[in-house]
Amino acid sequence: MLASAGVKWPNEFYELKRGEGCPMCAQGRPEETEYGIRFFAGEVADAYLQRAKIQRGYTVVVWRGRHVAEPTELSPEEAAQYWLEVLEAGRRLELHLQPVKLNYDVLGNSLPHLHTHVVPRYADDPKPGWPFPFPEDEPGQIDEDELRGDVEALRRGLG
Repeated sequence: MLASAGVKWPNEFYELKRGEGCPMCAQGRPEETEYGIRFFAGEVADAYLQRAKIQRGYTVVVWRGRHVAEPTELSPEEAAQYWLEVLEAGRRLELHLQPVKLNYDVLGNSLPHLHTHVVPRYADDPKPGWPFPFPEDEPGQIDEDELRGDVEALRRGLG
């Protein structure tokens, strides 16, 4: 096993990875969180349009079954359903916002509960051909009226 000298994951990370105190599990399936508004509620996942002013259409799709940190922990049936629902969120984003490309990122480095970041990439992209450059500083929030308008269109699945 390779390790960087002196760099370790915090103990809290291992606890969260086991599901101990996981905030995504504790929140249930709310319509809104402090981070976003749900526009799609599937059988096993919820898609939330994010409030952060990072990129219009930036969405996080959250696994809503038992606690898992990695997609490899899903059964084949669960995995198939999860990815079908992630793709449904992506289709709605494509139809409504018409990006040039969508990026699907499975991260979990800060909160190890299975979730997928769906990031639209547009013609005026800040870094075409590269991973999306997330800001290091607090990005602020999207205008509430624009956010809610996008949520309503995404719920209807309309362009």
